[in-house]
Amino acid sequence: MKKYSILLILCVVTVMAWAQPTPGSKQTKSILIVGATAHMGNGEVVEESAIGFKDGIIKYAGPQRGVNQAEYDEIIDATGKHVYPGFIAPNSTLGLQEIGAVRATRDQYETGTFRPNVRSIIAFNTESEVTPTVRTNGVLIGQITPRGGIISGSSSIVHFDGWNWEDAAIEMVDGVHLNWPYVHHRHSQHGKTEFKKRKTYDQTKQEITRFFTEAKAYCEAEQEITEVKYEAMCGLFNGEHRLYVHANDIKQITEAVHFKRTMGIEHMVIIGGYDSHLVTDLLNENNVSVMIQRVHSLPRFDQDDVDLPYKLPALLQEAGVMFCIENAGDMEQMGTRNLPFYGGTAVAYGLEYEEAVMAMTLNTAKILGVDDRLGSLEKEKDATLFISTGDALDMRTNDVTHAYIQGRAIDLDNRQLQLYRKYKAKYDN
Repeated sequence: MKKYSILLILCVVTVMAWAQPTPGSKQTKSILIVGATAHMGNGEVVEESAIGFKDGIIKYAGPQRGVNQAEYDEIIDATGKHVYPGFIAPNSTLGLQEIGAVRATRDQYETGTFRPNVRSIIAFNTESEVTPTVRTNGVLIGQITPRGGIISGSSSIVHFDGWNWEDAAIEMVDGVHLNWPYVHHRHSQHGKTEFKKRKTYDQTKQEITRFFTEAKAYCEAEQEITEVKYEAMCGLFNGEHRLYVHANDIKQITEAVHFKRTMGIEHMVIIGGYDSHLVTDLLNENNVSVMIQRVHSLPRFDQDDVDLPYKLPALLQEAGVMFCIENAGDMEQMGTRNLPFYGGTAVAYGLEYEEAVMAMTLNTAKILGVDDRLGSLEKEKDATLFISTGDALDMRTNDVTHAYIQGRAIDLDNRQLQLYRKYKAKYDN
């Protein structure tokens, strides 16, 4: 018992050694950032800019010479620095999982196969130790998404500066996530690998079609009794919510788009989209956007270009497909801090710089349906932005000195920085 008591005390001390930064206080003084190179998020760049905000709302965004500085209570001189809209991390489980090896902290999964009524927002943990590490690199907003099943559930959009999930919520529900079944699987025999059609594919597709058909009929009729699963689907058919389809293969993407037309779904987004560059005409004709899989990935097939994941954003930009960058995969919670650097890699492989910024700001906001409030430095939008001394897309120069969420100045400290200071002091002496 003595041994276990000591262990418990050590655990408590370890937890108490790091306190989550306190959420920022409501903005009470108007702030004007002057002199920085402003990457507006909509493709425009303003040298020697001025970004002014009051009560959490941007009141001016443009050249420094066009603003009356006397109208603002606080002036921040950012000459030589860069200012960006807050980066948005879509399709993320940040705040839903803390330690992957501990089952009790994995809240992105739920039981069941068709569960559109499961909302990720109620499991979002604002006390996560991981979240402050992503804010340090300018990632201030996220789409929190459930995993598993055929229909995983409904995602939510949050900011990373809330006391609880109610505080953090920007959109309680923005869409439903459907995992389109894989058409083929790899079959290895006698040293040879070939692709064979999955025996369960047609059956799973029929189950999806039946569920959506029943849900649509339910939503179009007057109901005396509420069926929560079908009720959660109604936003797809009236255009309020988006259908996010997780699909990579060309066959998956093609059939998902045809399914969109058959079901009369207005807004569809492909998540992953490894083969999306092969069907750009189909995507454009049907107004389907793509959340591109993690750029820092290996090719899926031997015959693919070794740099295909790196240049996929440039290929979609050239084809005119609306896209953004996401980070799903191994260790995705802590890896969210690398989101800006995925944009930097895409730039190195042909994507224009401001397009890369858009792929993490305004494009993402448009795909999520919140571009009226977020995604760019424009008048009357939320003052969610940050200042970096260098290029925010370059891991060598990204150094965020100030960050604001809805006008609130947020604490940029985190556990990693605390440990850095601790051991730096030890070895400097």
